[in-house]
Amino acid sequence: MATYLITGANGGIGREYCRQLKQRGDEVIAVCRSSSPELDQLGVRVETGIDITSDAAVADLVSRLDGKPLDVLINNAGILQSIPLEHLDFDGIRRQFEVNAIGTLRVTAALLPNLSQGSKLILMTSRMGSIEDNTSGGSYGYRMSKVAMSMAGKSLSHDLKPRGIAVAILHPGLVSTPMTHHTGIPPAESVGGLLQRIDDLTLETTGTFWHANGEVLPW
Repeated sequence: MATYLITGANGGIGREYCRQLKQRGDEVIAVCRSSSPELDQLGVRVETGIDITSDAAVADLVSRLDGKPLDVLINNAGILQSIPLEHLDFDGIRRQFEVNAIGTLRVTAALLPNLSQGSKLILMTSRMGSIEDNTSGGSYGYRMSKVAMSMAGKSLSHDLKPRGIAVAILHPGLVSTPMTHHTGIPPAESVGGLLQRIDDLTLETTGTFWHANGEVLPW
C-alpha cells in the first residue's frame, strides 16, 4: 500500500484519482479548498481549507501532515479561464499563473520533506501548454501558466533526481469535467491511463511530458 496526496481532489480528475486509488487499496490524502459529498463518500482522508495560492494555508497542510511520508504527490489543482486576444483579462491571466504554476511549486516545495528516495512527484499539466502543439492560439492565461508549470516540472526532475525522486508531467486528455463543460472522455478512462504512467515512472524516464495514453508529447 502506497500513500498518495492529491490536490484539487474535490471533483473531476482529482476525485477520480482518489476513487481509483482507494479502490485498489492505497492510502489517499485528498486536499482541497472545500470537500464535496461525493468525495466524503469515498472514505479517504480529506484535508479542506487548503488554497494553494496561500503560504499560510500550505503551511497549515504541512502541519497537519506532521511529517507523514508520501510515496506520490499529485499536483492536480488548477483553474481554466478562456482568455482570447480580443478580451485580455490580465487579472485572470495572473490568477491562472498563481494557481497553475506558482501554487503547484509552492505545494511541492513545502512537501519535499515528506518525499524520499523512491517517491514520485506528478504535475498535471495540459497539452494546451505545448508550444509546438499550439495550432489555434487563444487561451492566453491557461496556455502560458501551463507552460510555466511544465518548465517547473522539468527543472524539478533534474533537481530531484539525485534524491531518487522521479517526476512526471502529465496531460489527462480532454476529460469530461465541469472545467471542460463536460466535453471529452470519462474521468475514469483518463485516470486509468494516468495511473499507468505513474506506476511505470522511473528515474530513467523522469521529466517526460506524457499524454495519459502513453504518448510522449512535444514541448
